[in-house]
Amino acid sequence: MTVPATGQTCEEPTEACAPTLTAPLLGREQIERTARVLKAIADPTRLQLLHLIQTAPGGEACVCNLTEKLGLRQPTISHHLKTMAAAGLLSREKRGTWVWYTVDREGMEAVQDMLRSSVGAPT
Repeated sequence: MTVPATGQTCEEPTEACAPTLTAPLLGREQIERTARVLKAIADPTRLQLLHLIQTAPGGEACVCNLTEKLGLRQPTISHHLKTMAAAGLLSREKRGTWVWYTVDREGMEAVQDMLRSSVGAPT
């Protein structure tokens, strides 16, 4: 028989140690989407890329300018941008041989909404 730290055995009825949890459990699908999106931005380089794109003139940046600014190779930058685009955080447009990126406002608003609901903050 296991004895918890309170000194009562597990078979003995006990009073609740805290009020009953009443908030609804967030759906597994919603939480998995939140985790995917957060994972997409949980990288210092990706956060730098988001910042550079958000603050770029006209709110858009060419991948060629991003590689130069960060001092990383184009395939590395492209991988990060592709990951964020797949998560719905960036929109992309091919112009000639280069790809231009903009921050997807709806995607970023969805992230903010997810964070509010995930941490229980009022919406």
